[in-house]
Amino acid sequence: MPIRILSIFGTRPEAIKMAPLVKQLERDADIESVVCVTGQHQQMLDQVLDLFGIEPHHNLALMTGNQTLNELAARIIAALDDVLAAVRPDRVLVHGDTTTASASALAAFHRRIPVGHVEAGLRTGDLLQPWPEEMNRRVVDVMSDLMFAPTASSKANLARESLHGRVIVTGNTVIDALNLTTARIDSDAALRARLDARLPLLDDALPVLLVTGHRRESFGDGFANICAALGDLAATGAVQIVYPVHLNPNVRGPVQASLSGARNVHLIEPLDYLGFVRLMQRASIILTDSGGVQEEAPALGKPVLVMRDVTERPEAVAAGTVRLVGTQREAIVQAVSALLDDVDARRAFARRLNPYGDGHASARIVAALTGRPFDEFTSIDAASGSGSAPAAGCAPADR
Repeated sequence: MPIRILSIFGTRPEAIKMAPLVKQLERDADIESVVCVTGQHQQMLDQVLDLFGIEPHHNLALMTGNQTLNELAARIIAALDDVLAAVRPDRVLVHGDTTTASASALAAFHRRIPVGHVEAGLRTGDLLQPWPEEMNRRVVDVMSDLMFAPTASSKANLARESLHGRVIVTGNTVIDALNLTTARIDSDAALRARLDARLPLLDDALPVLLVTGHRRESFGDGFANICAALGDLAATGAVQIVYPVHLNPNVRGPVQASLSGARNVHLIEPLDYLGFVRLMQRASIILTDSGGVQEEAPALGKPVLVMRDVTERPEAVAAGTVRLVGTQREAIVQAVSALLDDVDARRAFARRLNPYGDGHASARIVAALTGRPFDEFTSIDAASGSGSAPAAGCAPADR
């Protein structure tokens, strides 16, 4: 009899990372795959579902304006309880560090349903950075009996915490999603042309600085500093900035107020995943606070500057393909300018080294769920070419 697996996710980043796994589950004759989405930012979520051809069996449609994290968590638990009672899954799968993941895991735990945590074990060691994601990851791992760690470093974090679940190193499913998407773009010249036509203002003669920013811990002074730094960089005329602005009003407000109409700054609406991957391919430098982009950009050979003081993804920092710059105005300007001024340094910084996966994470997870044999993923160390397990929470490189 097939194993009934209920996959639960709610945000666009979760959907991107869960999509290749859901497709792998759907193809397996030994699994009955059921998908439930919580429906945050439904339009952005739908773009991912359409791209990968996923039709949810349940949509909780929980998004309301300006809801607090407590309100969202309470609504997820209450609504999901009915789904769990109706579906009666053998296992629930959640992803990453979101409120959806922590609330869904708790709802399943209360019903004594085993939980599998995809992207388990990432840590900074600081509950406030990133907030509330660091706490979410920890509590999900405590409630999980299967922890799918993307790297050996993540597995080592879990071992130090003496948790009782089984830990498996799989690589990150985001690399599965990225490989599928880049293969589609690279094989279709007409598609590339359509995607490029969405950004007609880009000047091929100028380097592109792609910016993404949305972290809660940067609200207020952090975003004010980031916007000031972007204004300084744009004023030099040496770079064009493309910033897909997050829908959160705490992000859109200060960004629009500071940068709207600025020369060489293109503030655009959030792109679908296909369009965003194409923009990453065209970028010269990526400036971000996103966890997913820290994993994707090294796979594309792009230098990444991370606007955070610590990261739960230290592998690329150790490999030299990601650098932490924080949210101070001067530090951001200095780091970006240094790469703009030195093409050779930019190329050296952008070595094509990907410590996060080989495109087979989803297959490993399904093998583990069904009891089939598989080989765990081995991270690659930049200097030695051997497996590595760098310490979590790397310190900033340019401070």
